[in-house]
Amino acid sequence: MRLRRFICLAWGMSVAMACISPSAMAQAYPSKPIIMVVPFPPGGVADTVGRPVAEAMSRYLKQTIVVENKGGAGGGIGMAQVAKSKADGYTLLMSLSSLVVLPEADKILKRPPMFQVNQLKPIARFTADPTVLVVRGDSPWKTYAEFMAYVKANPGRISYGSSGNYGTMHVPMEQLKVATSSFMLHVPYTGAGPAVMALLGGQIEALSTGPSSVKQQIASGRLRALAHWGDGTLASMPDVPSLKQLGVPIQYSQWSGLFVPADTPAAVVDNLRQAAKFAAQDARAVAALTGAGTSFMYQDAPEFDRFVQADAKEMSDLVARIGKVD
Repeated sequence: MRLRRFICLAWGMSVAMACISPSAMAQAYPSKPIIMVVPFPPGGVADTVGRPVAEAMSRYLKQTIVVENKGGAGGGIGMAQVAKSKADGYTLLMSLSSLVVLPEADKILKRPPMFQVNQLKPIARFTADPTVLVVRGDSPWKTYAEFMAYVKANPGRISYGSSGNYGTMHVPMEQLKVATSSFMLHVPYTGAGPAVMALLGGQIEALSTGPSSVKQQIASGRLRALAHWGDGTLASMPDVPSLKQLGVPIQYSQWSGLFVPADTPAAVVDNLRQAAKFAAQDARAVAALTGAGTSFMYQDAPEFDRFVQADAKEMSDLVARIGKVD
């Protein structure tokens, strides 16, 4: 009789669990703090976007989101960590557009990929800014033309910094080198923050990065913007010309977006999408990004997924053209 009661009780609990709807499961999430991995050190675009977004999403989800900076390999270490983590919604990735470049770079370099793009599911895009070419404010180059004239007259004398090989600061400079038949020395760092500090400290002469990484230094006169990789006027720096306007037909956009492991349950994904949408409209988050020199260019998951697939194809072609680099 006891065994029979136990079997009936177990069967009843199984039926009850099976009847729990996806919406009920979604309501149970999150029940503990969430980690948002930023695959770069503090001070870069992903960190600048990630922190106010995490704070706003925390308020919507009523659960703490802890930002964890995990730099290295141009962002690849942190991206791979999330791609291979448990698909339960408690590990998020705030990525930059290098996400779609690094697997292609691994092919060029004939090494096992750290991760594949299809191991991650897009939740939302938050920003999409062209990168900006900057030099120190006390440098002799007041314009892009003066800078490039020196570069061409002194091959290899100019060094530029990046967040790592094939990252979002490296690719646009390689584009520029190819388009202008010029040579500059590449010095990789672990993120935009360290690279900007190296430029300010005189270890390198130039770099290309998102406006939010350098807006304050440009405003203070410590750095000078010479050009940007956009198509038209850059809202945060209206006096800075685009490379296309200067006769160099190249463009590059550094976007930021939120991802989770690919097998994350749909109910959890939907909950995170709503939290991301809330963050993109939140007054505090909007003010934080505006003050940093950028703004939300929000895309929800379906549109962002299509955007990522198209960008992956374009970047694959670009990396193939750039080829193997040191």
